[in-house]
Amino acid sequence: MNMRMNYRKASPATLQAMMTLEQHTSGRIEDKVLVELIKIRVSQINGCAFCVDIHTKDLMKMGDYWNHIVLLSVWREAPLFTQEQRVALELAEAVTLISENGVSDDVFERVREQFGEIGVIDLVMVINTINNWNRIAITTGMFPGCLE
Repeated sequence: MNMRMNYRKASPATLQAMMTLEQHTSGRIEDKVLVELIKIRVSQINGCAFCVDIHTKDLMKMGDYWNHIVLLSVWREAPLFTQEQRVALELAEAVTLISENGVSDDVFERVREQFGEIGVIDLVMVINTINNWNRIAITTGMFPGCLE
């Protein structure tokens, strides 16, 4: 496999802008496991193998989350996910697939109840940031191991 282009070399300013956004959004939520679960799930939905690979490895560095990773695509049927994780994953799916059904009032209210208003925005920004990374990686033809 070959990448279509190395956007990092073509536009270092783009990489810097994305890294600044990444640092801001990831730093806003204390639960780093939750952040990685969101990143993996959004990347699964978007079909970004590069990001699924990176964030799966990042989550495994935090502990034994193998079952979470294996069951993430079917999280609704897997009892090991916490209520907080379930609400965040539901929002992640709704925002990522926003053109299909939008974000329902019910989902929004459950997220606000669980995380508060600032937490809603923080989650939306994490979701939007990984969606941006996915779109860059997919468009430029990135794949697991392509930067090694």
